[in-house]
Amino acid sequence: MRRALLSFACTLALAGTAVAADVAPEAAPETSPELSKKAKELAEKRARADRRAVEPPRVGADPVLTLHNVWTNESLPIAPATPPAQERFDALVRCHYTNQATTMDPRLVEVVLRAAKRFGKRYVEIVSGFRAPKYQLFLRKKGREVARDSEHPRGHAVDFRVPGVPTRQLLAYVRSLKVGGVGFYPHSAFVHTDVGRVRFWRGN
Repeated sequence: MRRALLSFACTLALAGTAVAADVAPEAAPETSPELSKKAKELAEKRARADRRAVEPPRVGADPVLTLHNVWTNESLPIAPATPPAQERFDALVRCHYTNQATTMDPRLVEVVLRAAKRFGKRYVEIVSGFRAPKYQLFLRKKGREVARDSEHPRGHAVDFRVPGVPTRQLLAYVRSLKVGGVGFYPHSAFVHTDVGRVRFWRGN
Protein backbone atom coordinates (compact mmCIF):
# COMPACT_ATOMS: atom_id res chain seq x y z
CA MET A 1 0.00 0.00 0.00
CA ARG A 2 2.80 2.38 0.97
CA ARG A 3 4.60 1.60 -2.28
CA ALA A 4 1.43 2.39 -4.27
CA LEU A 5 1.01 5.76 -2.53
CA LEU A 6 4.63 6.73 -3.24
CA SER A 7 4.17 5.78 -6.88
CA PHE A 8 1.02 7.90 -7.11
CA ALA A 9 2.78 10.92 -5.51
CA CYS A 10 5.65 10.68 -7.99
CA THR A 11 3.19 10.59 -10.88
CA LEU A 12 1.48 13.82 -9.64
CA ALA A 13 4.83 15.56 -9.24
CA LEU A 14 5.89 14.68 -12.77
CA ALA A 15 2.54 15.84 -14.16
CA GLY A 16 2.86 19.18 -12.37
CA THR A 17 6.33 19.65 -13.81
CA ALA A 18 5.04 18.96 -17.33
CA VAL A 19 2.20 21.50 -16.92
CA ALA A 20 4.58 24.13 -15.60
CA ALA A 21 6.89 23.54 -18.56
CA ASP A 22 4.01 24.01 -21.01
CA VAL A 23 2.87 27.34 -19.52
CA ALA A 24 5.27 30.09 -20.50
CA PRO A 25 5.37 33.26 -18.44
CA GLU A 26 3.22 36.05 -19.89
CA ALA A 27 5.29 38.25 -22.16
CA ALA A 28 5.48 41.94 -21.31
CA PRO A 29 3.42 44.00 -23.73
CA GLU A 30 5.55 45.54 -26.42
CA THR A 31 5.37 49.26 -26.98
CA SER A 32 4.52 50.11 -30.55
CA PRO A 33 7.24 52.36 -32.06
CA GLU A 34 4.50 54.28 -33.87
CA LEU A 35 2.59 54.97 -30.62
CA SER A 36 5.79 56.01 -28.86
CA LYS A 37 6.61 58.43 -31.67
CA LYS A 38 3.13 59.95 -31.58
CA ALA A 39 3.25 60.34 -27.79
CA LYS A 40 6.62 62.06 -28.09
CA GLU A 41 5.33 64.46 -30.77
CA LEU A 42 2.29 65.35 -28.64
CA ALA A 43 4.52 66.01 -25.63
CA GLU A 44 6.77 68.25 -27.73
CA LYS A 45 3.75 70.08 -29.12
CA ARG A 46 2.47 70.86 -25.61
CA ALA A 47 5.90 72.08 -24.52
CA ARG A 48 6.56 74.39 -27.49
CA ALA A 49 7.27 77.98 -26.58
CA ASP A 50 5.11 79.28 -29.43
CA ARG A 51 1.91 77.93 -27.84
CA ARG A 52 -0.40 80.92 -27.44
CA ALA A 53 -3.83 81.03 -25.83
CA VAL A 54 -6.50 83.39 -27.11
CA GLU A 55 -8.61 85.37 -24.71
CA PRO A 56 -12.06 83.80 -24.14
CA PRO A 57 -15.22 85.89 -24.57
CA ARG A 58 -16.03 88.09 -21.57
CA VAL A 59 -19.31 87.24 -19.86
CA GLY A 60 -21.60 90.22 -19.53
CA ALA A 61 -19.59 92.40 -21.90
CA ASP A 62 -21.09 94.53 -24.64
CA PRO A 63 -22.29 92.57 -27.68
CA VAL A 64 -19.25 91.16 -29.42
CA LEU A 65 -18.52 89.09 -32.46
CA THR A 66 -16.77 85.88 -31.49
CA LEU A 67 -14.41 84.03 -33.80
CA HIS A 68 -14.02 80.43 -32.64
CA ASN A 69 -11.38 77.93 -33.77
CA VAL A 70 -13.04 74.50 -33.94
CA TRP A 71 -9.70 72.67 -33.58
CA THR A 72 -8.15 74.46 -30.60
CA ASN A 73 -11.49 75.38 -28.96
CA GLU A 74 -10.20 78.92 -28.50
CA SER A 75 -12.23 82.06 -29.10
CA LEU A 76 -11.42 85.63 -30.00
CA PRO A 77 -13.97 88.29 -28.99
CA ILE A 78 -14.14 91.36 -31.20
CA ALA A 79 -15.74 94.59 -30.05
CA PRO A 80 -18.24 96.24 -32.42
CA ALA A 81 -16.58 98.14 -35.28
CA THR A 82 -13.12 97.28 -33.93
CA PRO A 83 -11.01 94.92 -36.07
CA PRO A 84 -8.89 92.51 -34.01
CA ALA A 85 -5.19 93.10 -33.63
CA GLN A 86 -3.30 91.26 -36.36
CA GLU A 87 -1.24 89.15 -33.96
CA ARG A 88 -4.35 88.00 -32.09
CA PHE A 89 -6.03 86.85 -35.28
CA ASP A 90 -2.81 85.15 -36.39
CA ALA A 91 -2.66 83.28 -33.07
CA LEU A 92 -6.29 82.17 -33.33
CA VAL A 93 -5.93 80.69 -36.82
CA ARG A 94 -2.49 79.14 -36.25
CA CYS A 95 -1.72 75.60 -37.42
CA HIS A 96 -3.24 73.33 -34.77
CA TYR A 97 -1.00 70.44 -35.84
CA THR A 98 2.35 72.18 -35.25
CA ASN A 99 1.11 75.06 -33.06
CA GLN A 100 2.93 77.50 -35.35
CA ALA A 101 1.53 80.83 -36.47
CA THR A 102 2.27 83.10 -39.40
CA THR A 103 1.24 86.59 -40.47
CA MET A 104 -2.10 86.16 -42.22
CA ASP A 105 -3.19 88.41 -45.07
CA PRO A 106 -5.37 91.12 -43.40
CA ARG A 107 -7.97 90.87 -46.16
CA LEU A 108 -9.04 87.48 -44.81
CA VAL A 109 -10.33 88.72 -41.47
CA GLU A 110 -12.14 91.50 -43.36
CA VAL A 111 -14.03 88.89 -45.41
CA VAL A 112 -14.98 86.98 -42.26
CA LEU A 113 -16.17 90.13 -40.45
CA ARG A 114 -18.13 91.37 -43.45
CA ALA A 115 -19.87 88.00 -43.78
CA ALA A 116 -20.88 88.02 -40.11
CA LYS A 117 -22.21 91.57 -40.45
CA ARG A 118 -24.04 90.78 -43.70
CA PHE A 119 -26.06 88.03 -42.00
CA GLY A 120 -26.36 89.73 -38.62
CA LYS A 121 -24.47 87.01 -36.75
CA ARG A 122 -22.11 87.31 -33.78
CA TYR A 123 -20.45 83.91 -33.95
CA VAL A 124 -18.16 82.52 -36.66
CA GLU A 125 -16.37 79.18 -36.70
CA ILE A 126 -12.87 78.98 -38.16
CA VAL A 127 -12.36 75.55 -39.71
CA SER A 128 -8.85 76.10 -41.06
CA GLY A 129 -6.41 78.98 -41.26
CA PHE A 130 -2.65 78.69 -41.49
CA ARG A 131 -1.31 75.21 -42.28
CA ALA A 132 2.36 74.57 -41.69
CA PRO A 133 4.01 72.87 -44.70
CA LYS A 134 4.54 69.77 -42.53
CA TYR A 135 0.79 69.54 -41.86
CA GLN A 136 -0.08 70.21 -45.49
CA LEU A 137 2.16 67.31 -46.54
CA PHE A 138 0.60 65.08 -43.88
CA LEU A 139 -2.90 65.81 -45.22
CA ARG A 140 -1.85 65.08 -48.80
CA LYS A 141 -0.29 61.75 -47.78
CA LYS A 142 -3.54 60.85 -46.01
CA GLY A 143 -5.45 61.52 -49.22
CA ARG A 144 -7.35 64.48 -47.81
CA GLU A 145 -8.96 67.03 -50.08
CA VAL A 146 -6.18 69.63 -50.14
CA ALA A 147 -4.67 71.39 -53.15
CA ARG A 148 -1.06 70.81 -54.10
CA ASP A 149 -0.56 74.56 -54.51
CA SER A 150 -2.69 75.56 -51.52
CA GLU A 151 -2.87 79.12 -50.21
CA HIS A 152 -3.13 77.92 -46.58
CA PRO A 153 0.64 77.40 -46.00
CA ARG A 154 1.21 80.97 -47.25
CA GLY A 155 -1.20 82.47 -44.72
CA HIS A 156 -3.47 83.48 -47.61
CA ALA A 157 -6.59 81.40 -46.90
CA VAL A 158 -9.26 80.75 -44.28
CA ASP A 159 -12.04 78.18 -44.22
CA PHE A 160 -15.03 79.25 -42.13
CA ARG A 161 -18.73 78.85 -41.50
CA VAL A 162 -21.39 81.06 -39.92
CA PRO A 163 -23.75 78.89 -37.84
CA GLY A 164 -27.35 79.60 -38.74
CA VAL A 165 -26.47 80.66 -42.29
CA PRO A 166 -26.86 78.06 -45.07
CA THR A 167 -23.49 77.32 -46.64
CA ARG A 168 -24.81 78.11 -50.12
CA GLN A 169 -25.89 81.60 -49.01
CA LEU A 170 -22.53 82.23 -47.38
CA LEU A 171 -20.85 81.05 -50.58
CA ALA A 172 -22.85 83.46 -52.74
CA TYR A 173 -21.93 86.40 -50.54
CA VAL A 174 -18.20 85.58 -50.33
CA ARG A 175 -18.07 85.12 -54.12
CA SER A 176 -19.71 88.51 -54.58
CA LEU A 177 -16.79 90.17 -52.78
CA LYS A 178 -14.37 89.03 -55.52
CA VAL A 179 -11.41 89.05 -53.15
CA GLY A 180 -9.84 85.85 -54.53
CA GLY A 181 -10.50 82.13 -54.72
CA VAL A 182 -13.65 80.68 -53.17
CA GLY A 183 -14.31 77.01 -52.46
CA PHE A 184 -17.70 75.48 -51.66
CA TYR A 185 -17.76 72.49 -49.29
CA PRO A 186 -21.43 71.61 -48.74
CA HIS A 187 -20.87 68.29 -46.94
CA SER A 188 -18.39 69.78 -44.47
CA ALA A 189 -20.51 72.96 -44.33
CA PHE A 190 -17.86 75.63 -44.80
CA VAL A 191 -16.59 78.11 -47.36
CA HIS A 192 -12.95 78.59 -48.32
CA THR A 193 -11.77 82.11 -49.04
CA ASP A 194 -8.30 83.14 -50.17
CA VAL A 195 -6.51 86.14 -51.66
CA GLY A 196 -5.15 84.36 -54.73
CA ARG A 197 -6.56 84.78 -58.22
CA VAL A 198 -10.35 84.87 -58.52
CA ARG A 199 -11.63 81.32 -59.15
CA PHE A 200 -14.22 78.89 -57.86
CA TRP A 201 -14.44 75.16 -57.13
CA ARG A 202 -16.63 72.70 -55.31
CA GLY A 203 -15.36 70.14 -52.81
CA ASN A 204 -16.97 67.87 -50.27
